Amino acid sequence: MKPLRLWPGVVLLIVQWLLWFVLAAVVPEALMVAFAGGAIGGLAIVIWWVFFSRALWSERLGFILLMVVAVIATWPLLDRSIQAGLGGVLFYLYVIPCLCLALVAAAAAGRRLSTGPRRATMAAAILIACGVWTLFRAEGFRVGSVQLAWRWTTTAEERLLAQAAEMPTAPAPAPAAGASPDVAAPVATDRLRQGSGESSGSAGLKPGGYVPPAPEWPGFRGPLRDGIVRGVRIETDWAKSPPVEIWRRPIGPGWSSFAVQGDLLYTQEQRGDVEIVACYRVATGKPVWMHRDATRFWESFGGAGPRATPTLSHGRVYAFGATGILNALDAGTGAVVWSRNVASDTSSEVPTWGFTSSPLVFDDLVIVAASGTMAGYDLATGKPRWVGPRHDENYSSPHLATIDGVAQILHLSPPSVVSVAPADGALLWEHAWAGGAIVQPALTAEGDILINAGTPTGGLGIRRLNVKRGSDGWTVTERWTSNGLKPYFSDFAVHKGHAYGFDGSILSSIDLSDGKRKWKGGRYGEGQLVLLADQDVLLVLAEEGELALVSATPDKFTELARVPGIDGKTWNHPVLVGNILLVRNGEEMAAFRLTTK
Repeated sequence: MKPLRLWPGVVLLIVQWLLWFVLAAVVPEALMVAFAGGAIGGLAIVIWWVFFSRALWSERLGFILLMVVAVIATWPLLDRSIQAGLGGVLFYLYVIPCLCLALVAAAAAGRRLSTGPRRATMAAAILIACGVWTLFRAEGFRVGSVQLAWRWTTTAEERLLAQAAEMPTAPAPAPAAGASPDVAAPVATDRLRQGSGESSGSAGLKPGGYVPPAPEWPGFRGPLRDGIVRGVRIETDWAKSPPVEIWRRPIGPGWSSFAVQGDLLYTQEQRGDVEIVACYRVATGKPVWMHRDATRFWESFGGAGPRATPTLSHGRVYAFGATGILNALDAGTGAVVWSRNVASDTSSEVPTWGFTSSPLVFDDLVIVAASGTMAGYDLATGKPRWVGPRHDENYSSPHLATIDGVAQILHLSPPSVVSVAPADGALLWEHAWAGGAIVQPALTAEGDILINAGTPTGGLGIRRLNVKRGSDGWTVTERWTSNGLKPYFSDFAVHKGHAYGFDGSILSSIDLSDGKRKWKGGRYGEGQLVLLADQDVLLVLAEEGELALVSATPDKFTELARVPGIDGKTWNHPVLVGNILLVRNGEEMAAFRLTTK
C-alpha cells in the first residue's frame, strides 16, 4: 500500500476555509461567495479523497458514504432554526466545511495507525462534525454572518416573558356580535394606567376620546417617509457632548420602528404567541397600554415578530401585523376601533418575510401592501375600498407622491415600480426592473423618482425615472441607472442633489444629476439612518447598535462621531424628535437626549 497522499487535501482545506470562514469575516458583503467557496471546496476535497488520496478503496468510498448517512441521520435532530435557515440549506452550507475538516484532520492524525484505530478515528471525527450541529440554534443573520447560539440557552424573548409574567393583564374582550370572519378578534388590550379597551368592531372612537395634536413623527421614516428630520440641529462633537441615555428597557422581537406623539411612542413587538401593538412613555419608557393579537410570525433569517411600523392619524394608531392583521386603535387607550385580516381580504398568502408594509394614511383611506398587492380601507370603519394590481411578494411600503399635480401611491413590487390612484387603486403606470425591493422610493427636487432593485445577494443599484402625464396617458423615461449606490436592506435619503445610503454595509453618496458615485466609506453593517437636513448630517444606527454621525456633503466621507448605542442586531429605523433619539432592535429599546444647537 502506497503512503497516503495528504498534501493536496491540506491545501484544498486551507483554501476552502479561507473562502468560507475568513472571507466572510473580513468582507461581510461576500457571504454568498464564501458559501459557494465552501461548497466548491467540499466537492474538490471529495474528488481528492476518492481519486488521488491513495487511501484504501474501502475507506475512500466507505467514509464518503458515512458522511452522507451522518448528514441524513442528523437532520431530524437539528433545531428548527437550523433546518429552516437559508431556505433549508443552512445546515448543508455549514456542515460541508466541517466534514471536510474532520476528514482531512482525521486522515492526517491516523495515517500511521493500524487499520482499526485509523478507521475508528476517522469515523468518530465525521460523526462529531455532524452531531455538533444538534447543539446549536440559529438566530438569523448579523453583519454578514449567521448568528449561532447554544440550543439550551434562553433567548432575549424568553427572558422578557419571564419578567412580563408579573405584569397585570386585562381580561380578553369578547368579539363583537355578528363579526365577520374577516375581522380578527384581539386577545386583549392591557391598559396599564387607566381605563380598559373597548371590544373589536366599534364603529368609531368614544365621545370625548383622546384626540391629540398632530404627531411629531407619525410613522415609518417620518412625515414624508423620506427619513429626513427638519428643524433640528444637534451638537456633533460627541466627545464633548455625547448622547445621554434617558432610559433603556427590554422589548419583544420585531423590526418595527416608532411613531411618536407628545410623550407617547408606539411600536410593535412579539411576546410568545401574541403579537403586540404597544404604547410607552417617551420620558420614562414605561408602558401605557398593550394591544394583543393571538398570532405569531417567525422565519429563520429575521426571527420572530412584526416587521411594520405603526402609523398615527386623527387620534388613532394603525398597525399592520406580520400575519396580516390590520388594527385601528385609539391612540390614548389602545381600544380597538376596527380590525381586518388583510390576508383574507386580498386572498394573499403570508409571504416568506411576513407582511411588512407600514400603513399609509391618505385622505379617508389607510393603505397597506399585502406583500405585492396594495389594498385600501376606509379610515373610519375599516371597510375594504379597493384591491390594487397583483405583483410578486416584496418588503417595501406604499409611498405617497404627487407627480404632475396628481397624487398617487407608489409601491416597489417586483418586477416593477407601480403607481395607483388613491381613490380606487386603479393602475396609473408602471416601470419594470428585474429584481425585488426592500427600501422605499424617493423623490428628487425636480420631481423625478428614484427606485432600486435587489437580488437575494444584495442591491443592484438605483434608477432615476422621469414620469409625465400627457394626452395619451402616462410616460416613464429612464434617465440613468447607477451601481454607485446599491441599497438592499437599508433605506437612503436625498439631500441637495445627492443621495446618501448604504451600499452593502458601507455608506455611499451619488450625484443625482448623473448617478456617479462621489464617495464611499465607513462600515456600519445593514444599519439604518436619518438625515438632519438643517445641518447636512446623517445620524446612523449601525447593525451592531452603534450610533454615528456622518457628514452629508458630497466632497468626501467624514465620520464626525461614533459611540455605543444599544446591544444586539439592529435593523430598525432610528427616530429623532426634537432632542430625543429613540432606537430599538429585537431585544431592547432606549432613549437618548442629544445636545441641540
